[in-house]
Amino acid sequence: MATEEIRVRGTVQGVGFRPTVYRLAKACGLLGDVCNDGEGVLIRVSGSEEAITKFIARLQTECPPLARINQLARTPYEGDLKFDNFVISTSVSNAIKTEITPDAATCPQCQQEIFDPFSRFYRYPFTNCTHCGPRLSIIREIPYDRCNTSMSAFAICPECAKEYHDVENRRFHAQPVACYACGPSAWLERADGKSVTASMFSMLDDVDAVCTLLQKGEIVAIKGLGGIHLACDATQETVVQKLRQRKKRYHKPFALMARDIKVIEEYCTVNAKEKELLASSAAPIVLLQATGKKVVAPSIISGQNTLGFMLPYTPLHHLILRRMNRPIVLTSGNLADEPQCIDNDEAKDKLRTIADYFLFHNREIINRVDDSVVRVISDKTQIIRRARGYAPASISLPPGFQDVPQILAMGSELKNTFCLLREGKAILSQHLGDLENAAAFNAYQETLNLYLNLFEHTPEVIAIDKHPEYLSSKLGKELSNTNQIPIHQIQHHHAHIAACMVENRIPLNSPPVLGIALDGLGYGDDGTLWGGEFLLADYRQFQRLATFKPVAMIGGEQATYQPWRNTYAQLIAAQLWDDCQEQYADLEIVKLLNKKPLKLLNQLIEKKINSPPASSVGRLFDAVAAAIGIYRDECSYEGQAAIAMEAIVDVSSLNNDKEAPIYPFSFSFSDSIYCIDPRPMWQALLNDLQQQIPQPVIAAKFHKGLANAIVEMVKHLYQENLINQVALTGGVFQNCILLQQVTKRLETLGIKVLTHSLVPANDGGLSLGQAVIAAAQLIHES
Repeated sequence: MATEEIRVRGTVQGVGFRPTVYRLAKACGLLGDVCNDGEGVLIRVSGSEEAITKFIARLQTECPPLARINQLARTPYEGDLKFDNFVISTSVSNAIKTEITPDAATCPQCQQEIFDPFSRFYRYPFTNCTHCGPRLSIIREIPYDRCNTSMSAFAICPECAKEYHDVENRRFHAQPVACYACGPSAWLERADGKSVTASMFSMLDDVDAVCTLLQKGEIVAIKGLGGIHLACDATQETVVQKLRQRKKRYHKPFALMARDIKVIEEYCTVNAKEKELLASSAAPIVLLQATGKKVVAPSIISGQNTLGFMLPYTPLHHLILRRMNRPIVLTSGNLADEPQCIDNDEAKDKLRTIADYFLFHNREIINRVDDSVVRVISDKTQIIRRARGYAPASISLPPGFQDVPQILAMGSELKNTFCLLREGKAILSQHLGDLENAAAFNAYQETLNLYLNLFEHTPEVIAIDKHPEYLSSKLGKELSNTNQIPIHQIQHHHAHIAACMVENRIPLNSPPVLGIALDGLGYGDDGTLWGGEFLLADYRQFQRLATFKPVAMIGGEQATYQPWRNTYAQLIAAQLWDDCQEQYADLEIVKLLNKKPLKLLNQLIEKKINSPPASSVGRLFDAVAAAIGIYRDECSYEGQAAIAMEAIVDVSSLNNDKEAPIYPFSFSFSDSIYCIDPRPMWQALLNDLQQQIPQPVIAAKFHKGLANAIVEMVKHLYQENLINQVALTGGVFQNCILLQQVTKRLETLGIKVLTHSLVPANDGGLSLGQAVIAAAQLIHES
């Protein structure tokens, strides 16, 4: 007889892991016990060595669907184990080293039960089991037991208790288990405060009534899993426009939800990988190509050819959409740029002028969790926003990072996430939004405090972005000063590249990669704004090898939202404005620019007054889009013009160099750095505009030309430096066409290309890069 202690670490709490251990231990004839504690799951077993080995093998192959074993360690048990059976013991509280499971979409069995009239869960909107339901959104502290969640407010009834304690039941130790008799309830309210009853709609209940309201053209605020959403019929243009005006979200696309894949396929093409993502336990919003067979309201998307669809991921959503044969809008319940509402009273205060009705429930949302957004490019998932369904699942660090100290990385200003690093793992927060909004910054601080407490994380080092005005960086400095914690300032684009290296499992002591980081802007080591960088980088340091020609951002941040400013700055930098007056005076863009206060703009450029030079490829995209007539005057969000230009690209021109030759870029070398200059591209583009070449063809030629220029620079740097891998990162590489063009051309040259799939290429992945750079620097110092 052997007696062993088996320590299991990973995502092993709240996912049906202990019942699986119990079932397998009994099947293998073992005695002992299993319990949750701060490190994960602890198993003590007694039996033959053969039976224990068989048990461990089955545990790894028959792991529950939401569980993930990161480490399984066996040691001989020296104590006196007195068991005459195998049992599940009470959870133990000690140092927190385990993980929190992301919220999971309703499993097929629970879906079946809510539509089964003979089930006691029939039409119950909060049905769940160990395979699905709320996790991060309801947890206050670890271990993940009912008393540590917002379900502690609901005393479990005898029927649910029976299932909860039945080890053979799917709901064994499912902490949020509940039913009509004992669990949360949902109800409908009118925004004007007048009374409402389901009988007014001749419906089954308040949840079913929401479907009727949506069909009638009403806007309903729905309290869901990680926040409150605003919903309306996605096919009624009048109501969609009304929602845009009331919410003050004038252009950003609206997310859609549909009852099932069949409804989605009436509006979009959906490949196998996309279907898999839609139906996964993460249930993200998936960006899909619109087909045009059936169309949603025109103002759902402005200047784009993709629709963001998700499937119902809670019983509440399944019940609402049961009778809905068309998509609904399901967008965050907030005013533009503010955090999503999570509290009933807060929603009534902030959303009463937007929604006509509210569908509330009384289960408290502890953690705000937005919907995740993904897309599939060349059969590879690209995460654009990492939140519900993915966060806070840990990311295993590559070899060499096993013994890093606890590190806190504060992230960026836009699309913020923060990151906790410890014991070879990175815990990335859910998407927290743009910190320039005061409410978002407050929510960021609240979530940060909650994570630090949840994981008992005491940072030994804080990593921040080098930009002196980022609120996340300022907060990091405050925490550093208050708690006497060393601080590491990390260059923005180096962090982008390091994040890409981590998720591609590049070991700590690997040779440098060539990182190409293209984005809006980041603070450079020389105090200027960077945004089109070629860096020879490892985790610890980097060398800037090449960049795009810096061009003034006239008016600073205004240039992000008024693309014409970038066009004028580019033409001035290319010394083509005089040519525009002489040869291209009839072009619409030139006429528009001549109406602007050019004398003042020239003074701003010359004297560098609020017009910093930036090597931003994001602003280059804006400049080209404005030149060809896309969102010339105003954009309501960063990258809007660039996204719209990507959407109109003519595919045949993209694939045919004879019909649409590549726009040229030139290359120069000075001050020990190579530079890509778009001047020849502008000359060719102006000629095309004069010849009235269609927008889609010009857009294709620009994408091809830019991709070709990037690859030509790589070929040159490749010969001069010992490079065997290229990492593509930064928000600009969320452009599907550019990413595919660059990747294809590099792979043709035999170069290994690293891209993102676990964290966003945009600033949402920045905190991961900051954390591992700080870790690498610490390891080197020690």
